[in-house]
Amino acid sequence: MQPFHFGITLRSVNASRMISELQFEPAPGLKLSVDEVQLWRVDLERVAPGEGRWRSVLSPDEVARANRFHFARDRQNFTATRALLRILLGAYLDWNPKAIPFRYGEREKPLLDAPLAGQVEFNVSHSGAGALIAFARARGVGVDIEQVRNGVDHETLAQRYFSRAEQKQLAALPPEERCRGFFRCWTRKEAYIKAHGAGLSLPLSAFDVSLAPGEKNALLATRPDGGEAALWSLREVEVPEGYEAALCVQGSGWVLHD
Repeated sequence: MQPFHFGITLRSVNASRMISELQFEPAPGLKLSVDEVQLWRVDLERVAPGEGRWRSVLSPDEVARANRFHFARDRQNFTATRALLRILLGAYLDWNPKAIPFRYGEREKPLLDAPLAGQVEFNVSHSGAGALIAFARARGVGVDIEQVRNGVDHETLAQRYFSRAEQKQLAALPPEERCRGFFRCWTRKEAYIKAHGAGLSLPLSAFDVSLAPGEKNALLATRPDGGEAALWSLREVEVPEGYEAALCVQGSGWVLHD
């Protein structure tokens, strides 16, 4: 199949990549080795308004899903993020982005289907004006970004979803830091669950993460198999003020490239 290439303007920000502009023009493909993870940051405020351009890359089922969003902003953010995922995958795989076959796991998580299944692992998350897209080969990867929202009843949610160790960490924070600490914990737990692939069968209380800022080894304990924690690398991702984000990758010895 002939590749569908693209031109892309990049700006490096905080050990990740920002997509600021994108045009459909010939450009070299992207390289991704087995010992690296590539993380892209998307500025949705800049790219989402080009909705008509992004919709042309989506499959019919993705267009139908986009049309179900009630608010235009949510529809535009989904459309841009999914289109950029397809375009980046097309560059990694040398494949027409619109023709990339997806199947869907739990919570509508997209996965590559035959004949591309397993060639690239990826994960996507978006919140507010930001999105993160992570890529790896031969290793599970999960990413999560959340906009910090002060109106959230974080104490009730923590009691419901966090482990006892995490609840103690949260309660030990100064009151003015607990809301951000909640979202820091949440993104780390989401990133691990998404990378692990167990979905809803893995209870949020079955493992402990650190709430410490800047953590590069945030997975503290797993249950019932205590050895599971050593199989994953869970770290904080630097994002703009008002957001929290985390990246989880299977194994060790990999390098995060921007």
